[in-house]
Amino acid sequence: MVTVRSPLGLFQTDSLIGEEDRAIRDTVRRFVDERIRPELAEWYESGSIPARELARELGELGVLGMHLGGYGCAGTSATAYGLACLELEAGDSGLRSLVSVQGSLAMFAIHRWGSEEQKQEWLPRMAKGNAIGCFGLTESDFGSNPGGMRTRATRAGGDWVLNGNKMWITNGSVADVAVVWAQTDDKVRGFLVPAGTPGFSAQEIKKKLSLRASVTSELVLDEVRLPDSAMLPEARGLSGPLSCLNEARYGIVFGSLGAARDCLETAIAYAQERDIFDRKLASYQLTQAKLADMAVELGKGMLLALHLGRLKDAGLLQPEQVSLGKLNNVREAITIARECRTILAAAGITLEYPMMRHANNLESVLTYEGTSEIHQLVIGQALTGHSAFR
Repeated sequence: MVTVRSPLGLFQTDSLIGEEDRAIRDTVRRFVDERIRPELAEWYESGSIPARELARELGELGVLGMHLGGYGCAGTSATAYGLACLELEAGDSGLRSLVSVQGSLAMFAIHRWGSEEQKQEWLPRMAKGNAIGCFGLTESDFGSNPGGMRTRATRAGGDWVLNGNKMWITNGSVADVAVVWAQTDDKVRGFLVPAGTPGFSAQEIKKKLSLRASVTSELVLDEVRLPDSAMLPEARGLSGPLSCLNEARYGIVFGSLGAARDCLETAIAYAQERDIFDRKLASYQLTQAKLADMAVELGKGMLLALHLGRLKDAGLLQPEQVSLGKLNNVREAITIARECRTILAAAGITLEYPMMRHANNLESVLTYEGTSEIHQLVIGQALTGHSAFR
C-alpha cells in the first residue's frame, strides 16, 4: 500500500485557516475543477478566453472584489481572498489575473479613491461581473517607473482631455470601464474612462507565449474628453495607483502558490504511475529529492502567505512585506514548475499536463505588478534606509 500525502498536508496548513475561509476556498476549488480545468488546454492553445461569460460566473461565485465592503461586494477576510486567488491560479494564472485586475485594481481604485457616485455607478455591476474593469497604468516605456508616464490629462473648461497610450493591460479590450492614470498639473490623477468614449480604443495583444488564457491589450487615448466627475477625487500622486498595485501583489503572493501546488501534485501522481527500469519513477532517490525540496519551498511559501494574510486582516501589513511575499513565492513557484517538468520529461511539454503552461504564465507573473528586481529594491530600502531605485 502506497501512501501519498498532499505537499501542504505535511505542513498541516489547514489547521491555520478558519472554517469560513476554508469553506470559501473549497467552493472556489470546486468551481475551478468542474468549470475551468476541462477548458484550459483549448483556451491556452487558441489564445482566447470567454472573458465576459467567465466574469458573470465569477461574479455569481462571489469572488470579484470579494474582500471589499459594501456595494454588492462580499466583504470577506483578506485571507479568504488570498486562498481564492490560490485556487484560481491552480487553474491558470490568466483566470486569477482576470479576478485580480477586476477586484484588486479596478474595483479597489474606485472603492478606495472614488466618489460616492462613482462607487454606486460601477461597483455593484462589477461585483456581479456585469461590468468588467481594467487598470491603465503601465506604458511601453514606463513599467517599473510609472512616475515617468507620458499619458497626460489637461483641463479644457470644466472637462479633462486625455492623450496617451497604456500597454500590457489585462481585460483592456473587454472592459466596460478603464481606470486610467495620467499626469496633470496637479500630480498623477486617476480617471474613469467608459468604453465607447470618443477617442478611446483598446487593441488586443496577440502572439503571446504566456498568459494566453487572458485578454491583454493596448489602450489608446486620443483627445478623450471627460467630465470633471470622471476623475477619482481622493487620489493625488503615485500613492493612488501604488496602493492598488499592493492589493494585486498580495493576491499574487497566494496565487503563485496555486500554480506551484498544481504542478507538484501532478508530478507526484505521474511519478507514482510511470515505470522506468522496471520500477516506479517515484521510488528513485533523485525523484524523491526533487519532490522533497519542492514540497519544502511550497510549504514555506504557504506559511509566509498565511502570515501576511493575518497581518492584512489585522490592518498591519506593510508594502515591503507584500514585496517579500511576491518576491519569494513567485520565484519559488516558477522554479517548482520547471523542476516538475523534468519529472515528466517529454510529457511535461504538452498541454495534457499543466507544467509548461504554468511555467510560461509565471514568467509574466514574475514581471508584472513589480519585477523581482523592483521588489528586491523595496526590501533593500526597508533594510538600509537608502533608496537605490535611481
